[in-house]
Amino acid sequence: MSEEITMKKIDTFAEHGDGNQPHETHLSIRDFSLFYGDFEAVRKVNMDIPKKMVTAMIGPSGCGKSTLLRSINRMNDLIPSTSAAGEINFEGHNIYARNIDVVTLRARVGMVFQKPNVFPKSIFDNVAYGPRLQGMRNKQELSEIVEQSLRQAAIWDEVKDRLQANALGMSGGQQQRLCIARALAIKPEILLMDEPTSALDPKATALIEDLIGELRQNYTIVIVTHNMQQAARVSDLTAFMYEGVLVEFGKTKQLFTNPANPQTENYITGRFG
Repeated sequence: MSEEITMKKIDTFAEHGDGNQPHETHLSIRDFSLFYGDFEAVRKVNMDIPKKMVTAMIGPSGCGKSTLLRSINRMNDLIPSTSAAGEINFEGHNIYARNIDVVTLRARVGMVFQKPNVFPKSIFDNVAYGPRLQGMRNKQELSEIVEQSLRQAAIWDEVKDRLQANALGMSGGQQQRLCIARALAIKPEILLMDEPTSALDPKATALIEDLIGELRQNYTIVIVTHNMQQAARVSDLTAFMYEGVLVEFGKTKQLFTNPANPQTENYITGRFG
């Protein structure tokens, strides 16, 4: 079926705010493929991700959306037998070039995973972990970063009186917001979110979605979600993937109300997936 898919190029500048100003491209993906051994999990993807907007990736399980997301900060490098072709350009530099410092890249492109992965440490130490790795030792500066990051993650008021409590005692939704605060503490420019609410209840999910709306003011966000309603609620742009191919990419409202590709329409109307 995937051989029949023809990608139709769509304007990748979304409307946001006043709806008139085009947004600068933050990531430019060109003919990018990712292989697990001989298996091509992502096939020659081309897309431009705008700065300080939310781009959602949707598609059925195994379509390559999480693989593509993890390619943006080279997390797939940690999986044996992976290889890449093509380019992902971040501020004019191909992140798969040999001279790229992957540690620095991952500091600039933070990530939040599907399940909260808090450390068995205090709430404070969880958030301070990244800055400490970067060499920060000044207690006052660390405290300021921790507070700022927790405020950005909309959880400061809930934890400010128990920063030394073990993070494992937090609820699932609180843990996920703590993971977001931990990612923000190293001051990334791009935030990747891999199904960040799939393990949460509806109330916690709503809090995370509201938080995404706030964070888009300062960060470029790319979110993988299995929930099409969530993509429609939180994103400016949506990419639909199927069997490793980027089928359609464009403004979220347009893609959900008037998709250009019949394959996209079949998916969003529930005919498969």
